[in-house]
Parts: sequence; structure tokens; C-alpha cells
Amino acid sequence: MLSGDQSVIELREVQKKYAPDIVALEEADLTISKGEFVFLTGPSGAGKSTLLRMLYKAEEPTGGSIIIDGVDLSSLSKSQIPQLRRKVGVIFQDFKLLFNKTVFENVALSLEVLGLKKNQLSSRVRQVVEGVGLSDKLHRKVVQLSGGEQQRVAIARAVVNRPPIILADEPTGNLDRKRTTEVVALMEELNARGATILFATHDENLFTDTHRRVLRLKDGKIEEL
Repeated sequence: MLSGDQSVIELREVQKKYAPDIVALEEADLTISKGEFVFLTGPSGAGKSTLLRMLYKAEEPTGGSIIIDGVDLSSLSKSQIPQLRRKVGVIFQDFKLLFNKTVFENVALSLEVLGLKKNQLSSRVRQVVEGVGLSDKLHRKVVQLSGGEQQRVAIARAVVNRPPIILADEPTGNLDRKRTTEVVALMEELNARGATILFATHDENLFTDTHRRVLRLKDGKIEEL
């Protein structure tokens, strides 16, 4: 069990370079403590998505160390990666939903992997779908939903198994102001329950008046605002 002030996300001199000479990260250092809610901003193409992808081992750094919940990701074998991803809920910018499955089926998927009993699974899915305002669309196929509704399904799927770490990649990018406010409120609620959240966004309105920590990624560097 982690103590309250221990880091759950740590980057030590992390580099990420692409051929021929694109630098996404240059010797980046970062520590995010258990229970923090941190905004990550920066211009389009600055590498926010790349950084998040490295945190759940979808991409590898060119150099340096990434430590999640005390584990150096470079030490994980391929068979251990699913265990890491059970701790890390990811809200993808492009949803990655199963469009010909229903809302219920999409959200239930990660719970089925955990082997929950049918009634527990159903109750948890209904609760989280209600939390994102889609109770009336529970048995609707995802392909029939609007872009904003699909984004909320993606959020529900990412948080349904109550992961201790949530990585959100532009989770409000396709939403209007009302739904954006609702999503941020949902993230605040998950954070209040103990989740550590790293929220990538280019929308400065989300953090202009926040008391939360804000990081900017620019020219391969992470700086505190």
C-alpha cells in the first residue's frame, strides 16, 4: 500500500525521439503524488498523447525511466503489461470503442476480464453509465450515438473498474461547454474518491482558475505553470 505522499507517476530523465530529428520529450523529470489531479497542456503536436501512451506502455521511451506505482516499466515483461493496465484507466482521444456493441457491452468489457459476478457487473456498469448521463442509452449501439455521447461511453469504460490512476487524453475535446463541465466534475469526483488523475487538454478554460497543478509540455520540456 502506498503512503499518501508517495509518487505514483514518476519520470526520470525521460527522452522520446522519432527519426529523423523529432524530439517529443527531452530529459523530462516529473513526479505526481498519490491522489493528485494534474492538468497537462501544450500546443497541438507537443507530445501530450505520446507522454500518456508511455505511461501505460503503449510506447517506449528512447531513454530514462518511467515508474508507475513503484514499478519501473522497463522491468515489465509482455505478460505483466495487462496487470499494469488494470491500475491505469485510459480515456482515449479517439475513443477506441466497439461501435457495433451496446453502451453496456463496451463498459462491461473490462469488468468481464476481472471475473465479476453477473449481478455485480451489471450494477457497476449501470452506476457508472448513470454517472456520465447515459442511462437512457444503456442498450443502444455505440454507432448510433453522437460524438459527445461516445466520449462519455469512453470515460465510463475507463473508470468502471475503479483504477487508482486515470490518464485522460483530451476527454472534453468533442464536447460542448455543458458536457465539458460535467466531465470535469466527474473527474473531480473520481479524484475525491482517491484516484490520481493526469488530464491532458489544450483548453485553457479548464484550468485558468483552478487550484490544481498545471504542467505545460513544449519543445520537449515539461514546465510547471
